[in-house]
Amino acid sequence: MKRQTSYKWRLREVMAAAGMFAATDLEPHLHDRGVTLSSVQVWRLVTQTPERLSLPVLAALCDIFDCSPAELIATKAENTAPRKTAGGEAKVVDLATTIRPKRARIRPEA
Repeated sequence: MKRQTSYKWRLREVMAAAGMFAATDLEPHLHDRGVTLSSVQVWRLVTQTPERLSLPVLAALCDIFDCSPAELIATKAENTAPRKTAGGEAKVVDLATTIRPKRARIRPEA
């Protein structure tokens, strides 16, 4: 059985609980902890779900908000059922033997 995993980036919620409502509120706190990100990078970190996140940034965020990584990243894993085909096994049809093209007939215009 396969498992489907997903996650939800909760930085915005954690920031709001701490009274921070703009990405610019976060920049000086990151800078104080030695994390140098551009304004655009901080804005993306706050407004979008990152696919990759460096451990120094994660550690700084945990320190800023006095939280654990689990509070910033909510994870979920579910079992997925295997696909079922109608009638059990998939039937393979050889198109070369079952479908033959029709010969085109060109008629002269009258």
